[in-house]
Amino acid sequence: MALVKVVKGIKPRWGKDCFLAENATLTGDVVLGDSCSVWFNAVVRGDVHQIRIGNQVNIQDGVIIHCTYKKSPVHIGNRVSIAHGAIIHGCTIHDNVLIGMGAIVMDDVVVESNSVIAAGAVVTKNTVIKSGSVYAGMPAKKIKALSPELLENNVHRIADNYSMYASWYDEDVL
Repeated sequence: MALVKVVKGIKPRWGKDCFLAENATLTGDVVLGDSCSVWFNAVVRGDVHQIRIGNQVNIQDGVIIHCTYKKSPVHIGNRVSIAHGAIIHGCTIHDNVLIGMGAIVMDDVVVESNSVIAAGAVVTKNTVIKSGSVYAGMPAKKIKALSPELLENNVHRIADNYSMYASWYDEDVL
């Protein structure tokens, strides 16, 4: 079971069929929906503001999710994949979004539904990623529209695969 810490009397909560790796960390005002997975060395730190996460969200290895004190919470929709080593900070991410490996999404960013943030991208404060866009670079800029194939073959496939991967893990310790 993950490291789960109460902060100022508030304990993280999660829905049914969630996978929490043994060395994942959840603290404070964190609420996850159903069928979510929080993978190895990921940190979801709701100590300074709230973090709300929808259904079928995968938070992959080494991801950090945090907020800005009393200013910028984190809201994540449904069927979102946050790839290895990404940093999500004080922002809003809508449904059906892929955040690539090592990407950084800063305070007060809004990522609208059906979008991709490429690996290594840095999305700067207050940026609005319009629905159906692919953003890449440092700072991140729109590089193209999200095709139906990319939506199905990457965004949806990865969300579905991580639900399957989580089901492979046995809760029993040898």
